[in-house]
Amino acid sequence: SPSCLLSQAWSALSASFQVTMPPRARRAPVWHNTKLLDLIAVWGEEAVQSQLRSSQRNFDTFGQISRAMIERGHDRDAMQCRIKVKELRSAYRKAREANNRSGAPPKTCRFYKELDAILGGDPTTVLSTTLDT
Repeated sequence: SPSCLLSQAWSALSASFQVTMPPRARRAPVWHNTKLLDLIAVWGEEAVQSQLRSSQRNFDTFGQISRAMIERGHDRDAMQCRIKVKELRSAYRKAREANNRSGAPPKTCRFYKELDAILGGDPTTVLSTTLDT
């Protein structure tokens, strides 16, 4: 029957296109306050900041940060440290930009004071102003 042939054809076609789902991504680890404070402390070290400023490709530096975290008893790999640093930097920038708007209520983020000590003088976090030429 035509429906049987169609069913067989569909089965053959679908068998030739094996659909595989990508492996499920692991959930991001939870960063408790002690881990975050240790990450901020390591990230804020002058030697680490100097390395991060001097290179665009800084995965090795995050490897060093990861090893320092492991020495402090926290199991975090370089990619996890890199992602968390980016999240912290982003939260700090958003809070700082909101505070630079006149008339806006003060905003803060988790560990603002500690992040300000690291990022407060960083030219990449300072709002750019356009100059009339």
